Amino acid sequence: MTVFDYLLMALPVVFLIGSVLLAVKAVSRGKSRKTTMLMQLASFGFVFAVCMICPFVASAATGDVAAAVAGADGMAYIGAAAATGLSCIGGGIAVGNAAPAAIGATSEDPKAFGKAIIFVALGEGIALYGMLISIMILSKIG
Repeated sequence: MTVFDYLLMALPVVFLIGSVLLAVKAVSRGKSRKTTMLMQLASFGFVFAVCMICPFVASAATGDVAAAVAGADGMAYIGAAAATGLSCIGGGIAVGNAAPAAIGATSEDPKAFGKAIIFVALGEGIALYGMLISIMILSKIG
């Protein structure tokens, strides 16, 4: 690998670190956190898209079938990671909202514990479903 290749590999990391620093500076100047978070997600999406598109275009241009197949396996790994990661984030949000409500309901009426814990368990089930989907995706690769 040449020095140019290493610079190209480091460019997305430098871009993301720069966007984080700009976001911290924007929040300290009084910009809303929601706007700053949306800008962070947009910059991450842009870097992700560029990093995903460039290898596919390069392998298609050279006609390298092995690189295209390896890229397809890479997409399966990314899909499995996205299934697990996003379902865990959703499960965390669900449990984060349901657990305090369950504690409040239980403190008012101890008989409501059984019903309240079901809603917390349903939120945790979302993460399990995502993990099962990622296991199914990974079992198709090998």
